[in-house]
Order: sequence, then structure tokens, then C-alpha cells
Amino acid sequence: MLDFPRWKVIWLSAITAIGVFFALPSLVSIAGGKWPGALPDPEVNLGLDLAGGSHILLEADTGQVRGLRLESMEEDVRRVLREADDEVEIGDISRSNGRLSFMVQDADQVDAAREALLPLTDGAGLTGQRDWTINVVDGTRFVIVPTDAGLEQGVELAMDTATDVVRRRIDELGTREPTIIRQGDNRIVVQVPGLDDPQQLKDLLGQTAKLEFKLVDGSAAPADLAQGIAPPGSEILNFATGGQQTGPIAVRRLGGIQGDNLTDARQGYDQNGAPVVNITFNQEGGRKFAQLTTDNVNKPFAIILDGEVLSAPNINEPILGGSAQISGNFTVDSANALAISLRSGALPIDLQIVEERTVGPDLGADSIRKGLLALIVGGGAVMAFMFVTYGRFGIYADIAIVLNVLIILGIMAILGSTLTLPGIAGFVLTIGTAVDANVLINERIREERRRGRRVVQAVEVGYREAQRAILDANITNFIAGVLLFLFGSGPIRGFAIVLIIGIVTSVFTAVTLTRMWVASYLRKNRPAELNI
Repeated sequence: MLDFPRWKVIWLSAITAIGVFFALPSLVSIAGGKWPGALPDPEVNLGLDLAGGSHILLEADTGQVRGLRLESMEEDVRRVLREADDEVEIGDISRSNGRLSFMVQDADQVDAAREALLPLTDGAGLTGQRDWTINVVDGTRFVIVPTDAGLEQGVELAMDTATDVVRRRIDELGTREPTIIRQGDNRIVVQVPGLDDPQQLKDLLGQTAKLEFKLVDGSAAPADLAQGIAPPGSEILNFATGGQQTGPIAVRRLGGIQGDNLTDARQGYDQNGAPVVNITFNQEGGRKFAQLTTDNVNKPFAIILDGEVLSAPNINEPILGGSAQISGNFTVDSANALAISLRSGALPIDLQIVEERTVGPDLGADSIRKGLLALIVGGGAVMAFMFVTYGRFGIYADIAIVLNVLIILGIMAILGSTLTLPGIAGFVLTIGTAVDANVLINERIREERRRGRRVVQAVEVGYREAQRAILDANITNFIAGVLLFLFGSGPIRGFAIVLIIGIVTSVFTAVTLTRMWVASYLRKNRPAELNI
């Protein structure tokens, strides 16, 4: 019991000091002070309920998935039949009633067409179904229909992708510890603590940022465009200048380039000093863009964002460098917002804001004040009880409680964890579990003394025997905390983080550190009796 070598004392003291040191920046920040810039300053991130910020609920239009899958399948059908060993000639492809249909010109090529199309279908998860069905009707007409299992898989993939895109966009804003989680089948919850400009967040999340480059159809008559009549193989889009609609324009529906191959997008300025967005393609995108501009010199092409034409410059010469410039009467802020959206990727489906709540910093400050008050009152009452009941050993327990709270805060700061109001409740609960360990130890020491054991022997047996019950109780609490973290969300996870860290640190402070202090006291004073 008294055998605590110097190296062990130094090691335990150093761990404690490091934990306390990393807790200090957070304490100084909460108190409104300023931490010296020359020192490390990891701080605990405050959650939405403490720091204020924005809560937004986004809902996806999952009905778009069917249309997008049909559009993608149409392009794939044209590509594989064109690239087949013996090119398959087909008529126009019809997209109606949620299905694709087309006629094979030569009846002898029906089997070859089917063989070429089969690789475009795949299994839909573990359902045992395929994502598309391919049927031949009337001998030469193909009908391709998405299955329900395929659509469900498409919706799930689109929602996962949308969640990732939302997360990347918010990270670009430089916010700390946002909460971005799926809710149900078609909703995403976004909580951004400390965000000063919620409108910027809404504008950023409301933009799909689907970028396309398509050739302008110069054969379209203005009178037809005004009546919404597009030439075969083309579609009519709005031409937007400075956010204002200036008229319709016809662009080729297929054969363009998607913005999926972008590697970078940055706000910049053109030769006249006007804000623009400079984009860079990867190798594949650069090759496609070079091919598009090489084959269509002296023709206009449209730069399309979310279904609106931003600009339609003329291709004066091939663009071979893998980079381009998007202009459209931007401001610096709007160009920067578009660059962020393009860098983080396009949303696969539209997201609409169906709920918005803003938590003011004053409410967060009030939560912190009341939470700290509960922590101080609860902790103070427990510490007073320990001192009155166990004397010197109660003082050791009280010091361990304070160090436990500081070490938890320090570890959370190092890990970059977020502290929420339920997390403060976790602190209060941790105090109770830490005190419980010391109560078990002290009561066992009392019991051993009543049995007639000597002081040192009673303390040694008390710590050893009580430690078994302490570990059993904390292991069950630890498992519960892990389950809360894995299956919970938002505030529940915040509570679980503090609980898990607190269980580990409470064993360290309530058992290891108090044992070291008691050993030092007994070794120096050799008391014949204990007031416990």
C-alpha cells in the first residue's frame, strides 16, 4: 500500500497536470477572459443550446430520383448501343410514364441490343431484385423500367450523398462541430453552433449547384422559344443575368459535360475586374471539355447552374488547359458562395428548408449560467457531505472531484468534442459516480478497522476489495454510455461523451490519485488511528 515509487508519483502528477492545463483555455473562455496567444489553446466547442446558432431541417424531393435515373439511363443506353461491336441503330428514346422506350431499327440486332444493355442493370441491395427491368415488346421495342427496389436504393444513395455534400459545404464555412444527421427517409437535420449569418447557411444549402456545359441550339426560332417549343433533341432553359430572367434559350439535351469532374473552384476576377468563378477539371473532365470545345469552335455553349443558363460564350478556340471561367454578373459574395458549392459537389436532389430555428447567444449564455450553477451547487453539497462524513479522506475525495471535472474538460478540449446542456448534466452525474467510488472505499476501510486490522492493512484491504465493485459498476455504466453514443443523436450523444470520459477519469482520480495521497499521508505520519 505504501509502495508508491517516485517515478509513479511523477507520472501520475504529470498526467493530472496536463489534463488540468488543457482545461484552462475553456474555463477562461467561458469566464469571458482572454487566453495568452503564445500558449496552446484547445477549447471545448459549445453546442447549439449553449453557443446559440442555427437549426435547419431540410427535406429532399425524392420524386426527382426517378427522373434523374431515367435521364442517366437514357445517356447510358445511347452510349452502350453506339459503342457496341456492331453499332445498334435505334429510333428516338421516349421518356414517359416513368419508363424508357425505343425501337431497334434492325430486328436482327434485338439480341445484340439486349446483351449490350444487361450490364446496365444491377442487383438492388439484398432484395433479390434488379434495379431495372428490360423487356422487349412487339418484337423490336425495348421498354426499360426502374423497379421499386431500385428506386428505394437510389433514394437511399441520393440521401447519403446529399448528407455528405451538406457536411462539406458547412465545413467550408469554417464552423466548429456542426451536427448533420439523417432524420427519417428524406430529411436532414443541420445544427450549426455560433453561426452569425444564418441566411448565408440557408442560401448555401438551398443551392443544388448542379453545373453543366451544353451546346446552344442555334436553329431554334425566337418565336418558337417564346411559345415554349424546342427543336427535337433540345430543351428550353431560362437565361439568368445578375439573378434576373432575361429570356428563354434552347440547349442540346444530351452530349454535354457534367460538373462532376471538377477538382477546384475559386472566386476570382476577370480582365475587367468583375467577380468570376475559376474552375479546374480533373484529367477526365479536362479531356471531355477539350473535346467539346475542339469539335465546336465558333459555336456558343451554355454554362448552366441548377437549370438556369448563367452565360453562353462563343467558343473562339479549343480550351485545352483543363480550366474555365464562369461569369454571370456575380458579386464577390455570390461568386464565393458558388465556388464553395461547386467545390463541395452538387446535391443529387433538391433540398427545401421546412423548419428553421435560431438560438440566440443570450439564451445560450443563460443555459451555461444555470448549468454551471447546478454543477456548483450539486458539487458543493456533495463535497460538504464528504468532508463532514470522512474528514481527511473526504478532503481527498473532494480534491479528486474537482480534478475529475477539470480533466474531463481537458480531454474534451483535446478531442475537439462539443459540450451541450445535456453534457453539463453528464458532469453532474459524473460527480455522483466519482463520489460513489470513494464512499465504497472509505466504508470498506471503516469495516476493516472494526474487524481489528491495523491502519495500513485496513486501508490496503479497503482499496483492494472496494476496487472490484467499483470496476463492475463502471463497466456497466461504460457499456450503457457507448450504446447511447452509437445509437443516439444530438444531445444524447453529447451526454454520452461526457459520461464515457467521466467514467474513465473518475476511476483514475477517485481510486488511483486518492490512493497515492493516502499512501503519502500514511508513510509520513504513521498514524495509530484513523478518523474516518
